[in-house]
Amino acid sequence: MSTHSPRGRATSGAWSRLKPANLDPLEAIGLPSKGDKRLLDHKAQERYYTKIIDRYMSFCSDAGRSDELLRRLARMDISRDDSRNETPQTAVPNTADLSIKTIPSEIGPAGQKDLSMLMMAMRKLREGIVASKRVDDFSIQAYIFCIRLSILLKEMESYHPAILHLLKRMHAVQPLTKTELHEFVGYLVLDLACRQNDLAGAYAVKHKWGLKDSKVDVVLHALTHDNYFLFWQAKRNVDGHKAKLMEFAEDGMRRQTLKCLGRSYLSIDLPSLEAIANSPWPSLTKDCGVGWQLDGATVIIRKPKTR
Repeated sequence: MSTHSPRGRATSGAWSRLKPANLDPLEAIGLPSKGDKRLLDHKAQERYYTKIIDRYMSFCSDAGRSDELLRRLARMDISRDDSRNETPQTAVPNTADLSIKTIPSEIGPAGQKDLSMLMMAMRKLREGIVASKRVDDFSIQAYIFCIRLSILLKEMESYHPAILHLLKRMHAVQPLTKTELHEFVGYLVLDLACRQNDLAGAYAVKHKWGLKDSKVDVVLHALTHDNYFLFWQAKRNVDGHKAKLMEFAEDGMRRQTLKCLGRSYLSIDLPSLEAIANSPWPSLTKDCGVGWQLDGATVIIRKPKTR
């Protein structure tokens, strides 16, 4: 028999039948740096990483929306590179080498929210791994996945410290494979050269780690000598992750290209200009402030001086 209050109303026991609010599993855990200690436990890290992978795959597939699925699959290339010789001794799916060449350029608000949540979740996981001083196959696998995805999203606040931790801390305890070391040193070199505009630092890191990568060498040579033709050629030849890092240097290289053309030519045909600058005409006028005149298919850079 139910109890009633003096006013004849049911007691608060009825509230127990209310369903608890649905809290996203990636948001349910807080940052270890803010006091949440749950991700200091190794098993909790592995379960959380599995949730991250599930959300990532859900973002890629957009289940239930076949038109969106086809559009994204046309722009994304999910590949596997079995570079690790060791098999992780955990029940977590081995997805460290799962990567995508290109993030879709058109992402709606829901997709942006998913990506933001993924980035925060990966930060929480990395903090938990660092705080627990964990270095094993699982932690390396998780770091590799986080770095690759962060590079594709151009989230330098995520990938840069993660690369440094992977190379300076983790690799010192449990060496990366030769392929992995080559890959992530290359990312660090390109980040220094393209984003930080630190060519001296890039060459120093390359020498310190003994990196031998002809494609990275071409990029460094192009930046050192302001060779825009070689730069765009190199960008077409590197993989999707390196190409994303090179995007940080695109604006400076494009402006250098336009300066060279402005000093050397009176006019140039539009298709050649767009190919050399690696940008369409509307973008050159709007984003780069090009004030040249377009006459049909010819761009008038400057008119010859008359005596």
